[in-house]
Amino acid sequence: MAKKKKVKVGRKKSKSNLYFHSGTHDAIIKYQNSSCGDEKEKIYIDEILPAFDKLVENLIFIHGFTKTAGPYEELKNDCVCFLYETLHKFDASRGSKAFSYFNVVAKNWLIIKSKQKMKKTRRHVSIDDVDSLAQRDLREIESYNAVPPQDWSLLRNDAINNLKSLLREIRGKISGENEIACMDAIITLFEHIDELDLLNKRAVFVYMREISNLNPKQLSIAMSVIRKHYRVLIKNDDFDIFF
Repeated sequence: MAKKKKVKVGRKKSKSNLYFHSGTHDAIIKYQNSSCGDEKEKIYIDEILPAFDKLVENLIFIHGFTKTAGPYEELKNDCVCFLYETLHKFDASRGSKAFSYFNVVAKNWLIIKSKQKMKKTRRHVSIDDVDSLAQRDLREIESYNAVPPQDWSLLRNDAINNLKSLLREIRGKISGENEIACMDAIITLFEHIDELDLLNKRAVFVYMREISNLNPKQLSIAMSVIRKHYRVLIKNDDFDIFF
């Protein structure tokens, strides 16, 4: 009788996290150790960004964050930007893997955004339902709808025009390509200030980055140069518009 051949059945290798592998881990370390801006940008775009993009995408859909934290594209882009801004905080010498670290960071960020959105939703009250509004809410709505005094509007317009003149003067004193791009972005923001939803410093930074096409490091360096010219012209902190 012929012996039956034994077939060795092995456990299939998991295909999970193929988008964020040891090569991604090594790329992050290489990014941290590089001092060349062009090299860092290439490493990030080619080797790190695709992993961040897929990591955030998976977290959003697995945990259903689109139901509680906001629109998918906006949520994903903001979270990926946040991971980019935390690249320097990862410490491989502690023995942790990059995937584990950034998975936790991204998930925590999404949870915080979800809680903030839910809190904001609970606070929302329709102004059409007058009976449900507290007296304080009614006073705030009345104050909001009030037309400001004419002299206040004139003073505001004068201040904005003076500020624009200051920005153009600074624009004429700088020569670096990144500084000019940054300054043009600042001027653009002030020219469209009433059309933008500038809720906080982060929102301003995102607008600046999109308009100037500079990465966070380039933007930070450019702002430092611009701030020096601003200090010379102003001499005080009354209009400290540069963060």
